[in-house]
Amino acid sequence: MSIYMLIVILFFAASVVGLWRIFEKAGYQGWMAIVPFYNFYIWLKVIKKPLWWYIFIVLPYINVFTLLLMVVETLKCFKKDGLGQQALGVLFPFVYLPYLGLSSREKYTHPDKLVHVKKSSMREWADAIIFAVIAATIIRTFFIEAYTIPTSSMEKSLLVGDYLFVSKLSYGPRVPMTPIAFPFAHHTLPLTQSIKSYSELIKLDYYRFPGMRTIDNNDVVVFNYPDGDTLSLKFQSNISYYSLVREYGREAVWSDEQRFGEIVARPVDKRENFIKRAVGIPGDTLQIMDGEIHINSEKLPFPEGVQFRHHVVTSGSQIHDRVLNRLEIIDYDRISTNEYVMALTDESAGVISNLPNVEKVEKIVKPRNFHESHIFPFHDNFPWNEDNFGPLYIPRKGATIELSPDNIMLWERIIDVYEDNDLEVTESQVYVNGEPVDSYTFQMDYYFLVGDNRHNSADSRYWGFVPEDHVVGRAMFVWLSLDNTKSFLNKIRIDKTFRVVR
Repeated sequence: MSIYMLIVILFFAASVVGLWRIFEKAGYQGWMAIVPFYNFYIWLKVIKKPLWWYIFIVLPYINVFTLLLMVVETLKCFKKDGLGQQALGVLFPFVYLPYLGLSSREKYTHPDKLVHVKKSSMREWADAIIFAVIAATIIRTFFIEAYTIPTSSMEKSLLVGDYLFVSKLSYGPRVPMTPIAFPFAHHTLPLTQSIKSYSELIKLDYYRFPGMRTIDNNDVVVFNYPDGDTLSLKFQSNISYYSLVREYGREAVWSDEQRFGEIVARPVDKRENFIKRAVGIPGDTLQIMDGEIHINSEKLPFPEGVQFRHHVVTSGSQIHDRVLNRLEIIDYDRISTNEYVMALTDESAGVISNLPNVEKVEKIVKPRNFHESHIFPFHDNFPWNEDNFGPLYIPRKGATIELSPDNIMLWERIIDVYEDNDLEVTESQVYVNGEPVDSYTFQMDYYFLVGDNRHNSADSRYWGFVPEDHVVGRAMFVWLSLDNTKSFLNKIRIDKTFRVVR
């Protein structure tokens, strides 16, 4: 049993003990506190709330607010009307409820006999704000959170300006590893570019509660940027710190602050949030051939919105803007009087090829013998490019692979950084924690994530695997889509709003 599950059990047991004694003080049998569902019925009677509240107790998400309200109403029955007292009760019910129940000094008063406490308008506002912040923090941490799409790496599946909900329940809520943080801020305080919004005074190990499902091939996943453990504040996550080091050298990046900015480190859950498609899941062998992804030697179906750059040649005249707007083609360059490079889906490529003035539409694919040194794992032993990549095994927890100086570049970041081992490599031997090894067993699951805009996406082809502890949640639903190039009400993409992410 993990330490987190043990803590949850202890917190639950403490709360039940508290309710047992509170029920007895209110004139009910204490054992009623341990009877599922019936205990809520008795609790509502203790605080004299209508039975229709029970409906909210069994509704997902709503029940969190309801139970917190019930805790507050219980505190009132013990004449705990202070703002600080109620805040502590909401934050630490597993401590406060046992205290109220077990302390001989704390007396229960039936709600009918309580003297009404008149609150100032400022106190009313403070109560509402504090409760809203606590409740919203719980919801966004463990249930669902809103995100926005800032870049075009997922076009046409997700657009710049899409506002979407991400489910934390789908793959299991992750316990915050950096729990001391400013509410609703990610890694920096609002209106600042470099002031941290969190404290690392308390750091927790990774733990994820059981989820409703596991990640499947082609799921759209939000995750913390793996290369974002170290970054330049000048370039942020737009340019990976590690790519800067490969290009300019570590000494130059760290010593030239004017050019590269301050270099900082961030914990896992405070790294930038990215969104991509999980094309490879633990245990898969992935290979990209001429832009087509193959999983375990079978071609992975293209989602509807996947697009590639195409070379488009016309007979001399331009392609009319009306056509480009109708097909929502925004990522293109005109390279000569009759040539374009356009990012197109299969559907839009077909429409463009049928235009009377178009002579050729050809997908741009890098040749198989062409090595891009900025493509993972950045080594001549694996001369891959973004269109021809692999085969590559996606690590599964508990799986063992052979290890040697010839293939260590595939696994070194996993072993050294993600799984926190001391790694040393010589010309003839790999050492893990000081011991010579020729194999390694993975401690976590890993994923390979790629953007749907395949030629304009910084993804696993550029920085490798995504560890399971970096997974935030599953993209579910776009509730608003705005085109920031338009004005006023024209900004709203009516046809793109209220759509399920596929």
